[in-house]
Amino acid sequence: MRVSAKSDYALRALIEMATRQDGRAVSAEELGRLQEIPHGFLQAILADLRRAGIVMSQRGQSGGWRMGRTPESVSVADVIRAVDGPLVSVYGLRPEAVSYNESADVLQHVWIAARRSLRDVFEQVSIQQLADGKLPKAVTSRTADEDAWQPH
Repeated sequence: MRVSAKSDYALRALIEMATRQDGRAVSAEELGRLQEIPHGFLQAILADLRRAGIVMSQRGQSGGWRMGRTPESVSVADVIRAVDGPLVSVYGLRPEAVSYNESADVLQHVWIAARRSLRDVFEQVSIQQLADGKLPKAVTSRTADEDAWQPH
């Protein structure tokens, strides 16, 4: 799995929004400055998140962006799907929509199993947990194994 810059930037912007105790809107300029995200790219990401109902924009002097849903109710999977589409795709198709000949049909099971593994992590972690720096035990336990940190 390759995490796109778009997904990474979206998550970082949402963490910034979730850490604001007063819930006030934050400008795209400030989000970009705090997280070192290019402004034009961030604007496109925020538009995707708005279409998904994850954030909302507010016009006016105290305008900007804020969470459209509670940070507890938004998962990492929700964000990735909003900005990049399905968690796993093969040639732009969902794994269950791909068809192979009989000898390669087993590949479909690999793609579906990979998607399930990603869901096991991405759907358990909320923006609020990221903002608090407190991940679920089921996620942190996966990082306890030294092999998880190896780049192979």
